[in-house]
Amino acid sequence: MTLEQLTAFHLIAQLGSFSKAAKASQQAQSLLSRKLAQLEQEWGDKLFHRTGRGVVLTDFGEKVHPYVKTLLADAARLQEQVIDASGIPTGIVHVGMVPSLAMELASALYTDIQQLAPQVHLRITDGFSAQLDNMMAAGQLHAAVVSRYGSLRSDTEEKLGEVDSYLVGKAGLPILGKGTIPMRDLDGLPLVLSSSNVGLRSVVEEFARLAGIQLNVVVEVDSLESVRALCLNGSAYTILQYGSVRRDIADGTLQAAKIVKPDLSRIVTLCVSGHAPLSRATRLVLARLRVLVPELLDHFVRR
Repeated sequence: MTLEQLTAFHLIAQLGSFSKAAKASQQAQSLLSRKLAQLEQEWGDKLFHRTGRGVVLTDFGEKVHPYVKTLLADAARLQEQVIDASGIPTGIVHVGMVPSLAMELASALYTDIQQLAPQVHLRITDGFSAQLDNMMAAGQLHAAVVSRYGSLRSDTEEKLGEVDSYLVGKAGLPILGKGTIPMRDLDGLPLVLSSSNVGLRSVVEEFARLAGIQLNVVVEVDSLESVRALCLNGSAYTILQYGSVRRDIADGTLQAAKIVKPDLSRIVTLCVSGHAPLSRATRLVLARLRVLVPELLDHFVRR
């Protein structure tokens, strides 16, 4: 029994397919099959049943799989501790970022880490705050840069900056011409919002209620690019941070007006995983995020 064989077993169990596991691990399918066969021969029982769509765990496979997952996780932690003790930052650091920052922050962070610690491998995921919160809770991220409204959620978060919210639409629309727009003027406007961005939705809906207006959410889209496309054709407006559409505004395709009375300000926070001790590589990435994010937010402020 080797870690390579156990890793192959775990990957096939996760993906339910030899071909998908081979693609994900960049190994030949025949090699994975051989590793699994060696494991089954040593353990004396079958681990998978083949189906028309792939494979499923046998009863025996179901029993041993949790132990294999635990063993692999322990092995990964041991490897991290050995590397960390060497004093050289190295290893994988998985960071989540909200879409409004991801494009420029990912590039800046990669360039920065490559110069400081080229043996650190970044894995970056973009998503709305609620999606990243779920990944953090599941232990799938080491850190995440998210948006909050009001106060921070826990002691594992720290404030990195604050940004305003803007009504965004196709350039030239009269309602955007003054540069600011009171909350009450959003009454009845066709809006595109994300169903995943629950923080924004709840705050906007509460402020709309206080202002005595009716929000008109015509479509929910969980993709920043799709939201931009709907705004570009002039069919709807959305609410975003200025940085999300800064380039579209600069090239004259979109226009933005700051929402006022009240201001819809967002706190940009850094969330840190509490699932395991932080490796030297993770601590380095966190330190650089604390520098890079405020610089980027300052760059995004509308002058």
